[in-house]
Amino acid sequence: MKLHPFNGWGKYVGGPLSRWITLAIWVLLTVVLSFAWPAVNEVEDDAAEDLPASTMSQQANALINMEFPNDAGNPVLIVWHRDDKLTELDFEAIQTLYSSLQDKPLKMQKTLPPLGNIPVPALSQSASEDGTSIVTPIFFGKSAGTEILQDNMDSLEKIIKQTLNGDPFGKKLTETGLHVRLSGPVGIQTDAVNLFSQADVKLLIATVLLVLILLILLYRSPFMAIIPLIVVGFAYGVISPILGFLADHGWITVDAQGVSIMTVLLFGAGTDYCLFLISRYRDTLLYEENKFKALQAAIKESSGAITMSALTVVIGLGTLGLAHYGSFHRFAVPFSLAVLLMGIAALTLLPALLAIFGRGAFYPFIPRTTKMTEALSIKKGKTIKQRKENGRISKGLGRIVTRRPWTIILIALILLGGLASFVPRIHYTYDLLASFPKDMPSREGFDIISSHFSAGELAPVNIVIDTKGKQEPWMERLESIPFIADVAEPMQGKSNSQLFLYEASLKENPYSLEAINRIPELQDQLKEILDKAGIKDAENHFWIGGETAALYDTKVTTDRDQSVIIPVMIGIISLLLLLYLRSLTAMVYLVATVVLSFFSALGAGWIILHYGLGDPAIQGIIPLYAFVFLVALGEDYNIFMVSEIWKNKRKQNHREAVSSGVIQTGSVITSAGLILAGTFAVLTTLPIQILVQFGIITAIGVLLDTFIVRPLLVPAITTVLGRYAFWPGKLWKKKEVSTENSSVSS
Repeated sequence: MKLHPFNGWGKYVGGPLSRWITLAIWVLLTVVLSFAWPAVNEVEDDAAEDLPASTMSQQANALINMEFPNDAGNPVLIVWHRDDKLTELDFEAIQTLYSSLQDKPLKMQKTLPPLGNIPVPALSQSASEDGTSIVTPIFFGKSAGTEILQDNMDSLEKIIKQTLNGDPFGKKLTETGLHVRLSGPVGIQTDAVNLFSQADVKLLIATVLLVLILLILLYRSPFMAIIPLIVVGFAYGVISPILGFLADHGWITVDAQGVSIMTVLLFGAGTDYCLFLISRYRDTLLYEENKFKALQAAIKESSGAITMSALTVVIGLGTLGLAHYGSFHRFAVPFSLAVLLMGIAALTLLPALLAIFGRGAFYPFIPRTTKMTEALSIKKGKTIKQRKENGRISKGLGRIVTRRPWTIILIALILLGGLASFVPRIHYTYDLLASFPKDMPSREGFDIISSHFSAGELAPVNIVIDTKGKQEPWMERLESIPFIADVAEPMQGKSNSQLFLYEASLKENPYSLEAINRIPELQDQLKEILDKAGIKDAENHFWIGGETAALYDTKVTTDRDQSVIIPVMIGIISLLLLLYLRSLTAMVYLVATVVLSFFSALGAGWIILHYGLGDPAIQGIIPLYAFVFLVALGEDYNIFMVSEIWKNKRKQNHREAVSSGVIQTGSVITSAGLILAGTFAVLTTLPIQILVQFGIITAIGVLLDTFIVRPLLVPAITTVLGRYAFWPGKLWKKKEVSTENSSVSS
């Protein structure tokens, strides 16, 4: 099985005439699709549900909406706070505001409490026990879109400022005076949309600048720095409308978070694929004068690795389609399609551009053959130095991994294993609001509510009981549950009078991990209560909803997704490696090293996030995100390096083949790894904790792959295994050295 089956492909995409045809096709495709279909960021749906309808909390919420409908609408909570207690003037301002909104309602304003008519003494009774805070709601129609809600928030701020003759929104909470924050579902939704819309632009600019700077530093050529960005730009120009078309027709769902990560993936992985071909092209130009022949040879040598690398990532990321959790599932198609089209661009558009620019693309450090260098030296009347193929560092690594492999293996395993040992100490959280910036207005309002009102009242647990007509002291029995602080008077079902809804306040913070772990305990308690009442099949006659129950279902669902996706992904990638390399031994240690690298990155990330940055926990969905990306992308570098070693075995003995493989791929893997890690690190500049955590862990994983696993651990293991590294494929022997070097066989 040839590892680069694209013999002659260079003629079709990078020949004297075909280069212009290839470029014209990409330009035409990008322009037509951009005008015909919407861009992906125009069809984002940030309100898409993450939990399946079959989960307990979603079933409960559906039942509650049907039997206990609340027509009040979607609320924004206006949080009023003053450290030294709210004054009479503050309460009068609330009255004035609500009287104004009664006379001139906001767009799609549905329900407005009559706070404008309530006397100040009565209104003050609704304040917190310490008198510092009060929360007043305004309800909007549930069909109100993001644009309408954002306009309402802007209008509301303006009215409150006019009412108070000041700006209570701009003051920091540490300052004295009255503070007002817009929180609740509407406030959080509009803040989150603003956050992600700003993040998209910042992320794109920061990513492009970073990749451009790194490429200039690595290649010291302004043209070569721009070419990969042109390729990625065209690829994005095609990917965005295709995803927009799919989302617009309801075939997929995309959200702002997914688009942000996809952008990073596209620039990181896309630039890597470009570097694989560019590096080979530059080396080929050192011994081939004709730029078209050099390009064809470079494509022939690198296309197999690029194709296999892209295919591994496409299928690896595609396993997210097996997820039940919406945020995971929504990533599968955009990510896989982005990498697939980027791989196609790297094998079509990039060769066309390289054929157009030729050696000039590397200006001022132009690669020439020895004969060309000598001719130029004579022409200019001075000695022109011939560019060296490989640096001293790569050659040094090539020597050390083959001369002291056991030492390298031992040191690498101690380091990686030491970092991985921190994984069991990691604390997780499923509170997505906690991932937003602490100074985000809606979160500040939320924090004020949680600090000055009962934690359990903040988000009560909704318990629906099918009483089967039995007259039991249901409320008393619920109140007797040790971790329940209070139970509100029940509501009776609209169409089923045997259904009753109880709102129970927990003693713990309803968003804490302790509260989440109370949900299965509550299930057991409810089974016992219904059993005592003589209701058979008790587990099918109660439902638990609310925020805490949803967080518990999130934990259960994401745990399930990890238990399915991780082994499936490992199995698929293992199969691809086995088919590609025809070596069971290589498959095992290549997958094992990438998995070890993932756990090391997770442990190192926890050290930085927890002990360095003070994060008490990381988001519970981070490990699966990081695993899918690190394993899929990590195998990219494995494939690229091992392909070189396998090729070298046709003309060198085992140690020489390994050493040459390290030397030949060292610079390009280092360059690619730095760019990929840098693009993921850009996520840390965003004010969204979940993306910061993901960016740090993934960047660390890529760096561990780039500087430890790929150049040291993998070649050292390959050295130690000797010819058995290829088992059960052809067990190469030293005497089998061949002069063939035109193809790489498994």
